[in-house]
This record gives sequence, C-alpha cells and structure tokens, in this order.
Amino acid sequence: MQVWPGEAYPLGATYDGAGTNFAVFTEAADRVELCLLHDDGSETAVELRESDAFVRHAYLPGVMPGQRYGFRVHGPYDPGRGLRCNSAKLLLDPYAKAVSGSIRWGEEVYGYHFGAPERRNDLDSAPHTMTSVVINPYFDWGDDRPPRTDYHHTVIYEAHVKGLTMRHPGLPEELRGTYAGLAHPVIIEHLTKLGVTAIELMPVHQFVDDHRLADMGLSNYWGYNTIGFFAPHNAYASWGDRGQQVLEFKSAVRALHEAGIEVILDVVYNHTAEGNHLGPTLSFKGLDNPSYYRLTDDPRYYMDTTGTGNSLLMRSPHVLQLIMDSLRYWVTDMHVDGFRFDLAATLARQFHEVDRLSSFFDLVQQDPVVSQVKLIAEPWDVGEGGYQVGNFPPLWTEWNGKYRDTVRDLWRGEPRTLAEFASRLTGSSDLYQDDGRRPLASINFVTCHDGFTLHDLVAYNEKHNDANGEENRDGESHNRSWNCGAEGDTDDEEVLRLRARQMRNFIATLMLSQGVPMISHGDEFARTQHGNNNAYCQDNELSWLEWPESLKSDLLEFTRAMVWLRRDHPVFRRRRFFHGRPVEGTHDELSDIAWFTPEGGEMTQQDWDSAQASALAVFLNGNAISEPGPRGERIADDSFLLMFNASPEPLDFLVPVDHGRQWQVVVDTARPEGVPPGTGEKVAAGDRIRLRDRSLTVLQRPA
Repeated sequence: MQVWPGEAYPLGATYDGAGTNFAVFTEAADRVELCLLHDDGSETAVELRESDAFVRHAYLPGVMPGQRYGFRVHGPYDPGRGLRCNSAKLLLDPYAKAVSGSIRWGEEVYGYHFGAPERRNDLDSAPHTMTSVVINPYFDWGDDRPPRTDYHHTVIYEAHVKGLTMRHPGLPEELRGTYAGLAHPVIIEHLTKLGVTAIELMPVHQFVDDHRLADMGLSNYWGYNTIGFFAPHNAYASWGDRGQQVLEFKSAVRALHEAGIEVILDVVYNHTAEGNHLGPTLSFKGLDNPSYYRLTDDPRYYMDTTGTGNSLLMRSPHVLQLIMDSLRYWVTDMHVDGFRFDLAATLARQFHEVDRLSSFFDLVQQDPVVSQVKLIAEPWDVGEGGYQVGNFPPLWTEWNGKYRDTVRDLWRGEPRTLAEFASRLTGSSDLYQDDGRRPLASINFVTCHDGFTLHDLVAYNEKHNDANGEENRDGESHNRSWNCGAEGDTDDEEVLRLRARQMRNFIATLMLSQGVPMISHGDEFARTQHGNNNAYCQDNELSWLEWPESLKSDLLEFTRAMVWLRRDHPVFRRRRFFHGRPVEGTHDELSDIAWFTPEGGEMTQQDWDSAQASALAVFLNGNAISEPGPRGERIADDSFLLMFNASPEPLDFLVPVDHGRQWQVVVDTARPEGVPPGTGEKVAAGDRIRLRDRSLTVLQRPA
C-alpha cells in the first residue's frame, strides 16, 4: 500500500476522487496508527508518521468511499494525570462523516477492568465497537436553496425522526423510522397543511445506546448521547451505513426545502457518550483526554454540568475548532438551516461560571457561515447558576422556559399569575429588551420532548415513569400539570370535555403570543405517553406517534386554524415590542395595546396584583404596528380583542366601548371546533359575552 505524506487539514477523512487524506489531532499520543478494516474482520495498520501542530496525517491513494477505519493511539495510560491512551482500543475519528455498526457492550470497550478500575485493560475493542467510514462528499443538490424564513414567519415543529415516521400507515414499511420516511410526501403534506415552516429534529448526530440501558433492555431513544458530531445517525438510514446515510439525509433536506420547510438540528456539543472515569473508551478519551474534557483538580475525574458524566472543555482551542467545524459542515455540506443547542449554558462555561462572553459565543458571532443561520439555545444546564433564560447574546434566540411555566400556571389556576402571563404573551420584554433583542428571541412552547405531552399535561397530576426502570425517580416531579379531575384514562365525559378545552387553550395561547411558536410532534393529535414525562429510553409504541386513521380530528383542525390565523395576521407576530401608546405617523389615537378587566375597565396595578385574578382581555391594535415592511411600507392589520377566562367559573366580558364598534368571534375554545373562520357571531361595542370556565375567545375587527 502506498502511503503519501498528505495534509494536516482538513481533519478527518477527505476523499478527492483518487484517494483519501486522513488527519487526526492528538497531543497526548506517542504514536498513531490508522487501521483500515476489512469485512473478514482483519485490519491493515498504517502508522501516521507526519505531524504538524499535533495533527498526524497521511494520504492513501486508492482508498475509496465505503472504507471503514479507526485509530489506535500508543501513548501514556496514566489516569492520575488525565491520560488514557490505550492502543488496544479502536477509536472513532472525531471528524468521521459516517459511522458504521453499533457497540456490542462488554469489558472490551473499556480502558480498565471491571473488577479493578485501576488496572489498564488490553482487550481488543475492534470487534465490539463502531467504525468510521470514508464518504463520497459529492451530491447533486440541484437547485436547492435554503428557505431562509424570517423568525416572524416561523412556526417550529419539534420532531423525532423515528417517532414521527414509525407508525404512519401511508409509509412503506422499509421507510418507517428513517430519513427517507421523513422526506416522504405524506409527512411533508401533513407539515405543510399544518402551516409548519421549520422542523426541529431531535439529535441526528451519531449517538450511542448507553451500556446501562442496553442491560435493562432499553435504549437511548432521544439521542442526547453523541459520539460523532459530523455523522448522521446510522440507525435512521434505510439505504445502508457505509456512507449511504449521508446521501439519505441530504435527500431528506432537499425534499423538505422544496416544500419550503427549514431543517433545524437539536445538537449536543456539551458532552459525549464516553461518560465519566468509568465510561467506555470510544474516541476522544483515548485520543487526548485532557484536551477534550473538563477534568477536576484530580485529573482522574470529570467535571459534569450536564448530568451525563462529562463536559467538553470549552476553553480548549481543539474543542472549539471541532464544534465550529461541525456546525459549518452541517450548514455548508448538509444544507441545514439552524441549530438548537442542548444544555447551552454548558457551552458558556469557559471556566466555572456561565460566561455570556465566552470564546464559543465570540466564535459564533464572527463566523460568516454559522452566524447566518437560526441559533436557538436551551438556556440552562444542571450546574451551579445554570438557569440562564434571557441571558444569551443578541444573535441568539432561546427556548423560553418561563413562558412554558407561566402559561401552564395560568390555565391550571395558579394565583398571582396575570402580570407575568401578560409579559409572556407579549414577547417577554423583561427578558430580552434590555440587551437589544426583540420578541422573536423568545421561542415559545408549552410542551416539548422533555416532559408531558399536551394530552398528558391535562390528564396527569403525577409522572408515571415506571417503564424506565428507575422506580419512578427519574423525570421532573413539578410539572405544573392538572388532570382536570381524574388521573389518566377516564370515561367521565365532563372531564374529557374539560381536557379537550384545555388543550385548545394551550394551542390558542401559543399561537396568539408574540415570539416564535414551537409545537411538539403529535400534540396536534393529542398524543399520549400515558403519563411518562421522561421517555428518553422508550424506543417503542409509547414514544412513537400513533397517527389517527383519519386526519380530520377536531384538535388537528383547530391547531391548523390557529397556525394559519397567526400566519395571516402580522399583529400576532410583531418584530418589535409593544409601546403601550399610540404609534407616531398613524391617524389612530388608540394605543398599540391595552389591557382590560372582564368588566371592561383598563387594568390597574391593583388588578394586576390581585392574587385571585384569573381573567383579562387584551386589545391588539392592527393599525398601530410600529415596524415597517420589507420595502419600508407601513404594515396594517385587523385589530383583535383576546379574552382569557382561566377561572373555574363562567364570566361575562364587556366589549370595550371605545376600541371598535363591530367585532366578530373568530376563536372560541369552549366549542369543540373552536369556531372555523367566517362562522362566528357578530358582537358590538358594549355587548357582554359569556365565556365558559377555562376558555378563551378572540374577537376580530376589520382594519
């Protein structure tokens, strides 16, 4: 075999049509072998003798796409100094664009012996671990263009590749649970009819099923256990795992783009699947442990702000390079449109505390590729001071956990909720306005993958996670849920009607709120996990979306109507915060927003502070939108009066006498159909409208 010196950049395996260049970083190694793996179980070892700035490299003519490979690192195994090199462990390339196979758990993939953790383990891991794959980077994207949907037009749909597609009756069996299934016309048609503009995929970076879960007969279904930051997860591929998964993922992105749907990836750059000091040696740990991980004062152990055993070292230039190279690759080569960063507060931990100006955010801010796509933070981790909602830099949007909590509290009847609810409904200016951000920095959600589904939020007071094998100890215990009078399944018609109304209340509130709405997949069908609020390990019917035989349910139709009401009316998706006063340059003397009690009087401070207050109305003036259109034109819209009755009793609301003479009911969550457009009754100023307990009504006044 010919071995040429090759190049130190780019890192990873790069096929150029005639051969492949291999480059890997390790400062800890004395010697690195590139191992080419053959289908008969044998391997060919090539020592990487060339080294530039600790990058070992070589070019191998004739090595083609589909070739499996890995690295063996010869160097010190001294956990007391944080060094865990072990040539018996075949290591994944951190820059592998595809990964083949899965782990067969056993002592072979660990660097120590189970009975004696201080002793080095020299059992060969190659037959038991995953392997890196050389890919063909060429793909016919045709005329693919990123949709580049503005945030104020964005409706996000959070989904799991397998969970969304596994049980769809219109999908061929071989495409269920795959990227190809995601791109199938029946899935895309559902998303477009729903009004979705972006699908946010739960992790599709190559991840690992934990040893502990495998022993319990479970798996890491959610996928927040990454080992390959450049590789699409091979179990979601229907075409094969020798690089075909890359082509299949690209094809899915192209199909979604053709439908005008953006693809956002949920990414996990805060930790890896190698766990703590008792975790396996799969890649980073064996290549250069102290360069990749945050170690404690005793380098045998790992600092853990993620609850997974380790945290990546965010002040290491090699970690920062890895993350930025990965992000750019997914944008430039895989054509994705944005990222949602899991436990993003960990990315800001340059030293110990969460630092808004850490190196990672500096790099993102100046990067000409990454800075131009959607960047969404999950603004918390499990470390000290990790709850950072509202504290991310101006380029970022955030999952607004405070929005979720407040909206849940309002509709379940918590006291002293109105004032904060008003802030959440209008874009959370208390969180985002002071650093120059706009309402669109708030990604609003009521439910997501983590926690109760929408159905379970109104059907369970307590979590029911026994299937997870942890005696119901896992998962959040304070869910701000309310079962409406019966725990779980019930035949009580009154309870079922109340639950349906509550689900409509949540969906309507979400779509009427300023900011960017996010729907959790299946909530439009009232998907249930039977009270399991932490289904991370449930790769089965409990988590997979059960598609109804008919896509004509009341809740689905109501959800579609609310999404399209929002999309049709810019007053619900403003790009600037409300002023609370008339807008200059218009002839309208009314304020852009006004708040009323059910009796029709403007809200006073005493009304806001009242512990038991659970109802209000808000006027949104469509003639007082302050921001201009894309060509500088004035934006005008219809005006709306939103009436919220979260109390347990029916209430009469007086339509204000000086904010419009004629109105029409366009939403009423007390009705199963929610009032389809154009069929609502007419209402005049000064009229009284009776709102059922725990319901909301929307009145529309033409511009």
